Amino acid sequence: MSNPDLAKALPTFYRAYLQISNFVASSLAVFNRSQVEKFIDVLMQAYRSGRRVLVMGAGRSGLVGRAFAMRLKHLGYDVYVLGDTIVSPVKQGDIVVAISGSGRTALIVTAAEAAKTVGAIVVAITSYIDSPLAKIADIVVEVPGRTKVSTVEDYFARQVLGLHESLAPLGTLFEDCAMIFLDAIIAELMQKLNKSEEDLREQHANIEV
Repeated sequence: MSNPDLAKALPTFYRAYLQISNFVASSLAVFNRSQVEKFIDVLMQAYRSGRRVLVMGAGRSGLVGRAFAMRLKHLGYDVYVLGDTIVSPVKQGDIVVAISGSGRTALIVTAAEAAKTVGAIVVAITSYIDSPLAKIADIVVEVPGRTKVSTVEDYFARQVLGLHESLAPLGTLFEDCAMIFLDAIIAELMQKLNKSEEDLREQHANIEV
């Protein structure tokens, strides 16, 4: 549904909103059923066995990861986010969900390598199935995003240099797709675990400022 008044008053906002929303909508056709099912299966196994889940990502991907971790916590998972002060040790059989559009972010690749050395199951959420992160991972879920990888591969270097893309700069498309993908994963887990919104609300923080 179009909004001519908004398009006229804020043309860049309007075009960006359409580009991002259209990209996210069309991305559903790209997802690989087997990859998604493996991801859901390993999360179901973690729930039933009480295995820990560690979520990690840098920058905005890290924020997407935090949102996913919060919902997993609401579902009853023993879940942590890399970089937080309170993080339990990762052990054999635990699940590590690593989010990186390029699959080359040095911090995340290094952390994934460390997780593998202790026998954790690494899940890579990335746009590049041939990336270093994907090659480390036990399960790879290809999430559409950037059309090309910056020649400056390290996340922090890209931020310092200010490299960006028009309308959807840096990893915007990947991050938006990843956020919606992971929210949909939560919905599937709710159904499989027979959890209601009220069940999640009971796990929500009740002491906030």
